[in-house]
Amino acid sequence: MDDVVDGKKKTVTSTGKRRVRERKTKTIGGNSSSSNNNNEIGDMEDFCSDEAQKIRASLLEWYDQNQRDLPWRRIINHYDHQHQHHHSTTIEEEEDARRAYAVWVSEVMLQQTRVQTVIDYYNRWMHKWPSLHHLAQASLEEVNEMWAGLGYYRRARFLLEGAKMIVEGGGGFPRTVSALRKVPGIGDYTAGAIASISFKEAVPVVDGNVIRVIARLRAVSANPKDSVTIRNFWRLAGQLVDPCRPGDFNQALMELGATVCSPLSPKCSFCPVSGQCRALIGSKNSESVVVTDYPIKVVKVKPKHEFSAVCVVKILESQDVSEGTQSESGFFLLVKRPDEGLLAGLWEFPSVLLDGEVDLTARREAIDHFLSKSFKLDPKKTCNTVLREDVGEYVHVFTHIRLKMYVELLVLHLKGGVNVLRNNQHKETLSWKCVDSTALSSMGLTSGVKKVYTMIQKFRQPLNPIPAKTRRSKVLRN
Repeated sequence: MDDVVDGKKKTVTSTGKRRVRERKTKTIGGNSSSSNNNNEIGDMEDFCSDEAQKIRASLLEWYDQNQRDLPWRRIINHYDHQHQHHHSTTIEEEEDARRAYAVWVSEVMLQQTRVQTVIDYYNRWMHKWPSLHHLAQASLEEVNEMWAGLGYYRRARFLLEGAKMIVEGGGGFPRTVSALRKVPGIGDYTAGAIASISFKEAVPVVDGNVIRVIARLRAVSANPKDSVTIRNFWRLAGQLVDPCRPGDFNQALMELGATVCSPLSPKCSFCPVSGQCRALIGSKNSESVVVTDYPIKVVKVKPKHEFSAVCVVKILESQDVSEGTQSESGFFLLVKRPDEGLLAGLWEFPSVLLDGEVDLTARREAIDHFLSKSFKLDPKKTCNTVLREDVGEYVHVFTHIRLKMYVELLVLHLKGGVNVLRNNQHKETLSWKCVDSTALSSMGLTSGVKKVYTMIQKFRQPLNPIPAKTRRSKVLRN
């Protein structure tokens, strides 16, 4: 269960007992010794003390022998080893802060992203900003460029804002869930991970892996997306947390879900807690039951379909431009997205949202209106159209949006050069910059923008390309 990174939605992390009305459902695998407990909620009854202790011991033993070697864990384990020796309070606090920072960065990157993808990003990030204080001095553009390709860019922005807030506060890295939740972008999951792994606070974490493991341990047939059910997953996870090794236990629970208790092909014969798994017991008692029935499948919300016209504008300044000819000279026009909303603050080629699927004429009219309003670009007055061709279509899928982009290439010869854009720009228009092909290739762009640029490169290879070593990147800003 990934954090709601805007900090607006909160889920209950308390390990305290509470009674919630819920539809009674059949419990597979027999009655638990705690089935008469007042906190029983359908098939989400409490773990009894003996059962919780067995799960802790088995899972921690398995984790000690099977945990993956991951770069952020090396930092954590290194500082755990250092703490076994006597250090001054100041040194220990610095080590705790570095460990917490490493956990924070890794956990935010891992939200909805595969581990193998994250490793390279994490290593590059920590090399550039090895501590919270280094990150706090970075710009949003630098952070976005480093994050490019991971998606969910709001996470990167909140990392930066959170780092600045902690450093400016001067009180050190927050050490408890309640204090961590006050930092922008840190929700229940990330707060629990940092507090338990870095500062040994006995609090749970609940993500998709943890939900899957507990749903199978308890054969939970309730909707895993329902807010009441989610609160009860937090309650059950809280009952399992090992008070002496909370961070290791939370990592073990997530590791089990990621490597053994997988969504489609669980390796039950290798599971250290298979003896307590009601889903497995139920599958042995009935042919109609399989472990992968849990957690129950929820119909996904169909993504919203949107359409946009994307115009890759290349500006030539040379006076001897012949139609249909391109060279490595010239600049590509990039505009910056608004600071709020989808892909906030990121650079892209000029684009306009469309009212559904429209023809080429309508798309060009929309783009022409945008260029005229924002930069007063008029082919009849301020520039000559050297080339304008439809390149193709590309569908980019976000979490809840399926965006179909119609891509075209527009090569312009400006009378007066790029300075015309600076002089003609509307005061209230968005930020822009012009970059040459070398600078564009080295920028940290979103995967969607990279795909569009690749389409342009394949569509029209430049004639007589200049050797790469003779080119120097150029960036012109407004």
